[in-house]
Amino acid sequence: MVLFVTDADSFLADHMLSAEVFGPATLLIKYSSNDQLLKIARGLEGQLTATIQASEAELRNCADLIAILEAKAGRLVCNGFPTGVEVGDAMVHGGPFPATSDGRSTSVGTRAALRFVRPVCYQDFAEAALLDELKDANPLGIWRMIDGERTRN
Repeated sequence: MVLFVTDADSFLADHMLSAEVFGPATLLIKYSSNDQLLKIARGLEGQLTATIQASEAELRNCADLIAILEAKAGRLVCNGFPTGVEVGDAMVHGGPFPATSDGRSTSVGTRAALRFVRPVCYQDFAEAALLDELKDANPLGIWRMIDGERTRN
């Protein structure tokens, strides 16, 4: 884990300080006014997560900040730390670039595989000419989505 510290004026003057970093690193920005904080937030690019550490009293004054972060991040965290993500149907972790590389998909969860799919349609093929995965009889017994419902039939 690495902790970097800078002040608001330096952060706003140097765009390299806002570059995304993957891994256990934190950039702490010291600011002196709410206006500085909002200016910093408006200048952020898309993020996977945004975290606010604040008391209940402080949160009552964070509506402007939260509204900005809603447009910047795919997941907002309050008084916690971003966790790992599960590859499950309910997990969607979108947001502006770079949170997703394609706004029609998500970067985590089962739908993340759609980022790497090139759909091919087999029109009017005889059943015998189709891949087993595509046959009506489903000889592999795999889960499939048919007419919006999951089935093994």
